[in-house]
Amino acid sequence: MEMSRPPFDRASDEVLARTARYCQSYRAGQRPLDPTASPREIRDRFCTPLGAQGQPASEVIDALIAAAEPGLVGSTDPGFFAWVIGGSDLVGVAADWLCSTWGQNAAIYQSSPAAAIAEEAVSAWLLELLELPRDSSVGLVSGATMATFVGLAAARGEVLARHGHDYDALGLQGAPLVRIYLSDDAHVANYSALRQLGFGEANLHRLPSDAAGLMHPRDLAEAMEAHSGPKIVIAQAGHINSGGFEALAEIAELARAQDAWMHVDGAFGLWARASITRRHLAAGAELADSWSIDGHKWLQLPYSSGFAIVRHPDAHRRAMRMEAGYLNAAEEDGRSPSAYVPELSRRAQGFAAWAVLRHLGRNGVAEMVERHCQAARTLAQGIERLDGLCVLNRVELNQVIVGCAHPEDEGRQLLPALCARLNAGQRNFVRTAQWKGRTVLRVSVISKGTGPEQIEALLAAISDAWQDVARQAEEPAP
Repeated sequence: MEMSRPPFDRASDEVLARTARYCQSYRAGQRPLDPTASPREIRDRFCTPLGAQGQPASEVIDALIAAAEPGLVGSTDPGFFAWVIGGSDLVGVAADWLCSTWGQNAAIYQSSPAAAIAEEAVSAWLLELLELPRDSSVGLVSGATMATFVGLAAARGEVLARHGHDYDALGLQGAPLVRIYLSDDAHVANYSALRQLGFGEANLHRLPSDAAGLMHPRDLAEAMEAHSGPKIVIAQAGHINSGGFEALAEIAELARAQDAWMHVDGAFGLWARASITRRHLAAGAELADSWSIDGHKWLQLPYSSGFAIVRHPDAHRRAMRMEAGYLNAAEEDGRSPSAYVPELSRRAQGFAAWAVLRHLGRNGVAEMVERHCQAARTLAQGIERLDGLCVLNRVELNQVIVGCAHPEDEGRQLLPALCARLNAGQRNFVRTAQWKGRTVLRVSVISKGTGPEQIEALLAAISDAWQDVARQAEEPAP
């Protein structure tokens, strides 16, 4: 029997309709990529006294738009190159609206069978797309930092058990020292997750990194030989600056020989495995024990989207286990999403992931990765032709690191001036960074709409701005 539904009240109907109209116009139009208001101006708009009486919904939404717009960064624009941030595919945005509308709690199967089974489908698709072991377990989390936390939590319990320590009973009390091997230039998310898991400096063995920020298997082998206790190795698939990949197959062989757990930080680089022309970069990743990956980077999902993938489902579930009398689950029920993540009450993230993966398909993800990698290479080749600039990394993925070609220019603040000049035009958005003791311009090509046209425009803007910056630097001070 069809259930009757209460009608929308007119005010609710109108606020949803005008919000949808605004969202359409925001994504269709050209907007500033750099915030147009100062921190104080943005704070004055948001940080007002909370009134005793509420305001009508339409007024609140209008006020939110007016307060936020001057402080927004154009991260959905094809001209956004500042960080490794995807462009929020509109199919995912629409699915995310539905997710909020449906208001599902993706905790256990019974609290939302649709959300649970959507995650089942997404998990199977991801393992196929990334060519990872098909019996691995997948947890949908907020991003790669939390995915790293989940993978390393599973690693912690497993490597301690191999050395006779029951983490579930004793925690870290009296546990043997776990040695954790990673590059001294590994992403900060790894260090953050390790600290949250109870590991300190005594646990960490930071291996020296090369010019691309990567550790060498020879150094890893020597370091591991010196320790006989439990071991975890964290390898990089896509360095945050250089885009480089560590020798994953060699590292996996060393990890297995030492009975160590190998985790791959593949926040964006692991998506290379979806591409025919780039999958060789991540060869050997399939041999690891766990992987962390972001959905809001190359998959272009809305934010709060990451994937924790673990080869050993039992270790995964043990690390995330939550038990209570009201969390009843029957054998015939489907997946309980919270069995694989730290949260119980959680957003139904599987809906947007399901929609975007189905929208793009395997070929769509591959095409996007290949297009961005080729665009990054085209950009690097163009920059190398500009007198005074050089590319500091081997461009195999989507990252381009730009530096001053002449050592004497390093201390003249030319790159920050170039960055400011580019951003002032409001059609491109870039950022500088400190890396390997140098100030660099870091360009990430990863927004869904970015292609040859945007790269050509960025190159022209860099050429013009660099000429102006270099000329002004040569002018005598007044």
